[in-house]
Amino acid sequence: MVTQAPLKMDVKTPLKWIVVGGPGLLVMLSDTDAGNVVVGAQAGAQWGYRLLPLLLLLIPMLYMVQELTVRLGIYTGRGFGELIRERFGMGWAWPATIALAVAAIGTLVTQLTGIAGIGELYGVPRNVTLPLAAAALLAIVATGSYRRVERILVFVGLFELAFFFVAWSAHPNLVIMSKDVVDLPIANRQFTYLVAAIVGAVFSPWMIFYQQSAFADKNLLPGDIKASRWDTAIGAVLTQCLTAAILIAAAALASRGASQGLHSVGEISRELSTFLGERMGRMVFSFGVLGASMVAAIVSSLALTWGVSEVTGHRRSLEHHPFGAKWFYAIYSVSVIGAAAMVWSASDLVWLTIAAQVVNVFLLPLVIVLLIALAVKVLPKPLRPRGLYLWSLIGVSSIVIAAGLVGAGLGQNLTLTAPPQLATHLRTAPSASQH
Repeated sequence: MVTQAPLKMDVKTPLKWIVVGGPGLLVMLSDTDAGNVVVGAQAGAQWGYRLLPLLLLLIPMLYMVQELTVRLGIYTGRGFGELIRERFGMGWAWPATIALAVAAIGTLVTQLTGIAGIGELYGVPRNVTLPLAAAALLAIVATGSYRRVERILVFVGLFELAFFFVAWSAHPNLVIMSKDVVDLPIANRQFTYLVAAIVGAVFSPWMIFYQQSAFADKNLLPGDIKASRWDTAIGAVLTQCLTAAILIAAAALASRGASQGLHSVGEISRELSTFLGERMGRMVFSFGVLGASMVAAIVSSLALTWGVSEVTGHRRSLEHHPFGAKWFYAIYSVSVIGAAAMVWSASDLVWLTIAAQVVNVFLLPLVIVLLIALAVKVLPKPLRPRGLYLWSLIGVSSIVIAAGLVGAGLGQNLTLTAPPQLATHLRTAPSASQH
């Protein structure tokens, strides 16, 4: 197999930051996908600004988790699945790969949901958009052209910045926001279910597989770690702020008596268009969702490709057609087509999207434990997480995972509708002219 020559540039050279960067920012942009848009909008519509602190408090853990993939990818030259197989054996590698597959397929469902919703916004039925989207996913991934399109995907993903414009145009009421963020109905099962959905939307196994394999595939040197950490840190802050922007816009609508029923991406777009005008709002929202959905669908599918290839002993490199194994391409094709069929048959796309995020909560413990164990066992001593940092990572991860699992368990079989206390708030909310 042909291997790429390692990058050799001066750390102080600005060009280095451009060349080394990419995987961290790209995986974070893909995390602000249709699932995060739907979960953020639903959280704002149902609970106002109450879940906004959670989104922002997850930034440190998101960075700490993904930063471990930077260390492991650069200093071992191995992908996540590859390291699990080498260090812990197939008994651990296969469960991790199954978790990856479930999460990646769930993400494909989410992205196809977003694409179908945008199609409906323009009057295009699902039976047209879904086959076209599935065909595009199969064609793009089968080319093995990741290294050529990474920068393009980052550019497309930056269309998500449109969400900041939506939030700014909503003119959120700071008085209501300050009251909401300290009023947390943690005993309400619908609230805790959305907590689980947010945790699952922020953390997904395919993100860990993808970022570590991407850094390893670039053959980066230890001197590149600083730029790679900045790449990851900027992405972590950006993705959570983008989701927060959607929540803020939806909460502003809710405070004005709107946004009580959001059952598709199209409905979310129509609600948010209130601030920008129908034509402008539809265009801005469409660019944001399509950019996010395209990036997330490709990144998650490439993570699946890398993960399965590594665990089965095939050296990862998407530049050399990892789909040489026909059985794997067949499984991937079935996954994409199955995800499209699931979206086509679903009556409530928002419920389907939120459920897909909640599934990630149950997969998270295995992947996080394996990631931390690898970092402690594999990395050279100066680079191992240790002391206060290690225990902070373990403690924060445990709390977040526990909150997600409790929320998912309590919220099973719930129908996500506006809770009574929010409905009362909507009926007594001041008119838009009072804001």
